[in-house]
Amino acid sequence: MQKAFSYRFYPTTEQESLLRRTLGCVRLVYNRALAARTEAWYERKERLDYVQTSALLTQWKKQDDLQFLNEVSCVPLQQALRHLQSAFTNFFAGRAKYPNFKKKRNGGSAEFTKSAFRWKDGKVFLAKCNEPLNIPWSRRLPDGVEPSTVTIRLNPAGQWYINLRFDDPRELTLQPVDPSVGLDVGISSLITLSTGEKIANPKHFNRYYKRLRKAQRSLSRKQKGSRNWDKARLKVAKIHQKISDSRKDHLHQLTTRLIRENQTIIIESLAVKNMVKNRQLARSISDAGWGELVRQLEYKAQWYGRTLVKIDRWFPSSKRCGQCGHIVERLPLSVREWDCPKCGAHHDRDINAARNILAVGHTVTVCGAGVRPDRHTSGGQLRRSRKSQK
Repeated sequence: MQKAFSYRFYPTTEQESLLRRTLGCVRLVYNRALAARTEAWYERKERLDYVQTSALLTQWKKQDDLQFLNEVSCVPLQQALRHLQSAFTNFFAGRAKYPNFKKKRNGGSAEFTKSAFRWKDGKVFLAKCNEPLNIPWSRRLPDGVEPSTVTIRLNPAGQWYINLRFDDPRELTLQPVDPSVGLDVGISSLITLSTGEKIANPKHFNRYYKRLRKAQRSLSRKQKGSRNWDKARLKVAKIHQKISDSRKDHLHQLTTRLIRENQTIIIESLAVKNMVKNRQLARSISDAGWGELVRQLEYKAQWYGRTLVKIDRWFPSSKRCGQCGHIVERLPLSVREWDCPKCGAHHDRDINAARNILAVGHTVTVCGAGVRPDRHTSGGQLRRSRKSQK
């Protein structure tokens, strides 16, 4: 199984100078290739691919004003062209927007394949560097394993990170357990479990909101492009990085606990990209990190031999009575508790939704198909998807 471990590292002055030049060259090559492909299409209706942009890179290296491209490793430059090709492939497949130009203030990254780095005695030596990178190892790679790809990344806060990709031969499957759990994500409570437990939303953005607002006001008073503006921008970026780090740390602890305690985890397949279009809830939804929560559950379930089931996002988990199955027509978000008009059962909105998700998740597991309400029936009865009917 392919994995990637990320570490923060602290380069020396010489290493940082070389790495910054490498990132600058990668950014220049990517932007020039993107401009060339865009120009070729709009002016001559031609499509350039990776092979043609690679030939352009060879020509650029021969120009007098671009001789500095020869001072860094050629591998990250070629990898930048491959990444651009992947970006266009995703664009033409409808999975992404048109590629954007890279900006210096966003940091950047450079990918080194095996020919551009050495792995010796548990240390990383990059091309054109005589000293290994200073990496405080929070966790070691498995014994006998060497990374296949190394990615150097500089974030907007000025922090250096290294990603090591490798093939993990270890068997990490956990011992099977009996419990299964349904999860209902929310804002006031980050997730509600079908067991009745509610895990509060830490609201990391609110913790740093005053500091961030003060830093952004200071940034707005600076002349754009000046040194003071760059210092103020760095302060804002560091606060954003703290928010992101605290959110990821909390989600890692939470998802690891869920994976260890449950054999099957059932959750709704949410369209977070569409949900953040709601102006009133966009910031709260983004701060909750629902997409990152699901992403971590997916790969950790694969690592440790657990099962993650996603049910249809249109399943009325909150509106459906967990006792008799009656579906109410309307249930505003402000209503947190309600009584079933048919059987009189009293429900906590989130706990009822989590239990309904758990119940329908077992159906999805058995039938291998999603379950959603039939909008063409007056009672909103449930129906199985066409896939299960074939």
